[in-house]
Amino acid sequence: MLPTRGYAAMAAGSPMQPFNFSRREVGPSDVRIQIQYCGICHSDLHQVRDEWGGSRFPLVPGHEIVGTVNQMGSAVTAFAVGQRVGVGCFVDSCRECSSCRNGLEQYCEAQCTWTYNSTERDGHTPTYGGYSNQIVVDARYVLRIPERLPLEQAAPLLCAGITTYSPLHHWNVGKGHRLGVVGLGGLGHMAIKFGAAFGAEVTAFSHSEHKRDDAKRLGAAAFANTSTPETFSKLNRYYDVILDTVSAVHDYSAYLELLKTDGTMILVGAPDQPAPLSAFPLIMRRRRLAGSLIGGIRETQEMLDFCALHHIVSDVEVIAVQEIDAAYERMLKGDVRYRFVIDLKSLT
Repeated sequence: MLPTRGYAAMAAGSPMQPFNFSRREVGPSDVRIQIQYCGICHSDLHQVRDEWGGSRFPLVPGHEIVGTVNQMGSAVTAFAVGQRVGVGCFVDSCRECSSCRNGLEQYCEAQCTWTYNSTERDGHTPTYGGYSNQIVVDARYVLRIPERLPLEQAAPLLCAGITTYSPLHHWNVGKGHRLGVVGLGGLGHMAIKFGAAFGAEVTAFSHSEHKRDDAKRLGAAAFANTSTPETFSKLNRYYDVILDTVSAVHDYSAYLELLKTDGTMILVGAPDQPAPLSAFPLIMRRRRLAGSLIGGIRETQEMLDFCALHHIVSDVEVIAVQEIDAAYERMLKGDVRYRFVIDLKSLT
């Protein structure tokens, strides 16, 4: 076993603290990665506080992992020692179901193995995430990080990036489309960048007026202040697609009314309580309310290569591992532009 240092929540809501544990030895198909940076996702906060239920403690979060290969199994040919790589939200899947065979491992019908707060395929070994100095992962679930992407700014692409890229790609958002992005945070700022790069006319929706300039800088053609009631009447039936990134409870029906006939609203934010929804905004204009998770390995690699080609990275604030609890509190206040990333050199 490989002695590993990390930071963990020992119980629901407890402060994060140093935690020593063991990774498995490198098998024939495995890659061992020296973690350099790990992004902080809002879902980390939900799970260390057990707000979604099912958290297993001790819990080492982190699924926006980037670093370099420092050991490979004998059967691995796709990577080299010293290569820049990443690991996203899952580290394994059944590999046999129709979803896995079609490159949609995130929808594995036998349940994929999440990077943390999950169980390895042996059925009992817990998975621990990227708030740690190293990780061992089957090479099939490891991604190449293009050289043009700074590692610290590439880390959030493994979750925030693919979470927003995948639905825009799936629903073919592009030139001639009007796209509304609800929420201007870790997910929302990536959605604006991708929507603009795809050629859509993007409007950023936020209740924070001070984010107006940021929205334009990120690529939005317009900014809509959701704390102003006339915003919703003025933009009624204007959009082809709305991507809702907000993880707090809010009224979905109000945003559905902004869609044209046959428009689609896609949820990627995950509130911890049910949100209000009326049937009439759907029925009266044949609108759709859909959801999307992340992407499979093939699509995530495609997204990383697209980002390198179009110079797209996440806006980040790099912190030491000892600052995680303070970062969580700031996240709750929306006090980050736009993603915290942990520098694992600070893990001593």
